[in-house]
Amino acid sequence: MFLSVLQFYIPAFIKRKVIRELARVTADAFECAAPELTGLSYKACLREYALFTNEQARRLIASGSDVDAVKDRLYKAAYQLGKDMRKRFRITKPEDVMKASRMMYRILDIDLQEDGPNGIKIDKCYFSRYYSAEVCQIISSLDEGVAAGLSGGGKLAFYQRLTEGNDCCKATFSVPGDRK
Repeated sequence: MFLSVLQFYIPAFIKRKVIRELARVTADAFECAAPELTGLSYKACLREYALFTNEQARRLIASGSDVDAVKDRLYKAAYQLGKDMRKRFRITKPEDVMKASRMMYRILDIDLQEDGPNGIKIDKCYFSRYYSAEVCQIISSLDEGVAAGLSGGGKLAFYQRLTEGNDCCKATFSVPGDRK
C-alpha cells in the first residue's frame, strides 16, 4: 500500500535519502569519497549527484583503468539496493516491480514508461544533460543492478539512449515470472 501512495507523492526527505544512499554506493564502487549532500535541497542533491557521477566516470575513462570492474561494483551495489527495496516494499508481483521502478526513477527526475511487453521507454532523463554516451554506459550499471534486485533477478538492457543523440532511451526488461 505504501508503494501505491509513493506513486503519487514522494516527500523531499525521502528523495534526498535515496540520492544520498545512491551517492554512497556509487562512491564505494568508484573507490572515492561521496559528495557532501547533507543540508542540500532535493534539487541540489540531484544536481550534485549528477556532477559527481559524471566526474567519476570521466576520470575512470581518462585513466584507462578497468571500466568493467567498476561497472561490476556499481551493478552489485545497486543490486543490493534494489533487493533491499524489494524486501522493504514486499514486492512479489511483476507489476509491483514496475511501480517501484517508476517511483525510483521519478526520484531521479527520469520519466520511465512501459513500452509494450517487456519494454521500457524514457523520454526525459535529468542526467542526459550531464552525461556523454560513454559516461551513461558506465552509470547505467546502477540501473541494471537496481532492476535486477527489485525484480528478484530480472534483466534490464538498454539498446538506445538519449546520450547517443536519440529522442528517447529504450530498453528491454525481463522480470522472472512475468508472462507478458
